Amino acid sequence: MMAKYEMTDLGLLHHFLGMGVVQTESSIFLYQKKYASTLLSKFGLTECKSVTTPLVATKKLAKNDGSGAANEEQYRSIVGSLLYLTATRPDIMYASSLLARFMHCPTNRHYGTAKRVLRYIRGTLDYGLEYVKGKSPILIGYCDSDKGGSVGDCKSTSGYAFSFGSGVFSWASVKQNCVALSTAEAEYISVAEATTQAIWLRFVLEDFGELQTEATPLHCDNISAIAITKNPVFHQKTKHIDRRYHFIKDALQEGVINLEYCPTNEQLADIFTKSLAKDRFNYLRGMLGVKSSQDLKGSVEL
Repeated sequence: MMAKYEMTDLGLLHHFLGMGVVQTESSIFLYQKKYASTLLSKFGLTECKSVTTPLVATKKLAKNDGSGAANEEQYRSIVGSLLYLTATRPDIMYASSLLARFMHCPTNRHYGTAKRVLRYIRGTLDYGLEYVKGKSPILIGYCDSDKGGSVGDCKSTSGYAFSFGSGVFSWASVKQNCVALSTAEAEYISVAEATTQAIWLRFVLEDFGELQTEATPLHCDNISAIAITKNPVFHQKTKHIDRRYHFIKDALQEGVINLEYCPTNEQLADIFTKSLAKDRFNYLRGMLGVKSSQDLKGSVEL
């Protein structure tokens, strides 16, 4: 590069667009500690008491909860900041996307929940994503869905995550566009959305010289959804499903994806579809590759 362009070698990358980078002999660690600290200072929570999970597992948010109107500008500022923080913190992806559904006319309960997420950030400031070297460059996907978890419109939430070697590098938590009539249908729609992402990621990896010669494993924890995908016949229970979701049958036949069953307790995408209890949340967070800088091999200071 220096032979062709006028440029200066500044050594290893340490910061990029508010994102910190730590490169060790065995891994690369991405974090946003400085940005997260700025958020806490901006919203007056620098000395707040931290919590262990971003959301309370037993509580759900509704559009009209009778708690009174909150400051809309302040609420949007918090949610927008949290969404940017998800670049290296997939563990707050579901909480951030859930709060984003109430940008218009947020209530005090919504605002309190947003502040709880910041309190969770307060206790995990030095957390980030670790990518370990030496792993096989194989694209692996996980997809999941809840069943009618959205209070008010009864729509489900789809979640998916993709890893390439170690640690996830692509993830999402999105409310589905239609109301699913069963758990299998909700999971089927989630598989379709994950399949579109898998196809795009395969194109991107091919451009990088990492051609995926084998079908991409896509893990789903619902046997009925897998059966619907592999059944070429459209029967009474599936004829009402939007046709655009059925393209996964073609992707399966063409060898683009390979839908595999995954036990629910090993489903990584579960963290993107619902609020979880502490032990379950911590387990899946670790499986995603999110960890504290203090847990990295060697002495690392952020």
